[in-house]
Amino acid sequence: MNIGIVGLGLIGGSLGLDLKALNEHTITGVSRQSSTCQRAIQRGAVDDAHPDLMAVTSADIIFICTPIASIIPTLQKLVPHLPPTTIVTDVGSVKASVVHSAESVWANFVGGHPMAGTAESGIEAALTGLFVDRPYVITPTQSTPSTSVSVLETLVRSLKSNLYICAPEDHDRAVAWISHLPVMVSSSLITSCLDEPNQDVFQLAQALASSGFRDTSRVGGGNPELGVMMARYNKCEVVRSLKTYQAELSKLTQLIETENWPALEAVLQQTQQTRPQFL
Repeated sequence: MNIGIVGLGLIGGSLGLDLKALNEHTITGVSRQSSTCQRAIQRGAVDDAHPDLMAVTSADIIFICTPIASIIPTLQKLVPHLPPTTIVTDVGSVKASVVHSAESVWANFVGGHPMAGTAESGIEAALTGLFVDRPYVITPTQSTPSTSVSVLETLVRSLKSNLYICAPEDHDRAVAWISHLPVMVSSSLITSCLDEPNQDVFQLAQALASSGFRDTSRVGGGNPELGVMMARYNKCEVVRSLKTYQAELSKLTQLIETENWPALEAVLQQTQQTRPQFL
């Protein structure tokens, strides 16, 4: 199969490494930077790569691995040059807005979201086996061609990912809870600490910060652009999850203010028992 990958960063480069390693496909990459194209070839992520988007128009399936804001503009540039049989998919972390916009431009679009990554970015961050045992969500709609979904399913399974298929809206509501909300909560933890008015106490807090703060603040210290994209393109679900979280914080505050220790313990026992179900 001829496979095109637009965007040769962590996700696009890692897709290329694993798909090319199967020795069943020819991989063509596109990156705006010629140096990235050359490095992707050197690393074995692609057979060939070019800055020109038209380099992938002969592919059987094209993965758009750009930031969310660039997915639809990239698709719009490709469409006039594609035969109707070409399957186009993406790797964006928000699906409903992307999928419905894409379907209005290209009927043979299949939404996708490989839920894997690291804190690093760029072609040098690409890793072999990044998607092994990680969720890869495919989000077809009623109008998505079933044959195209099957092709993407086969490729996903070849990556040894855990395949999930759901509606775009269900995807966005689910990831708001376990991905987008944690970014906002983690960010608010850091900004709350910055509000400490006593500089001696603030510096002491910095000095004492250890594993607990590191673990709960990690995603809030990540890529700001990605956090904004989550909120911008999954606004309704992020706001819904934040309001629910605010309500839960208010309940905890009331329990502590009223010194209702048995009720607080009951809450903490429930979260202790429930957490493993998410991991």
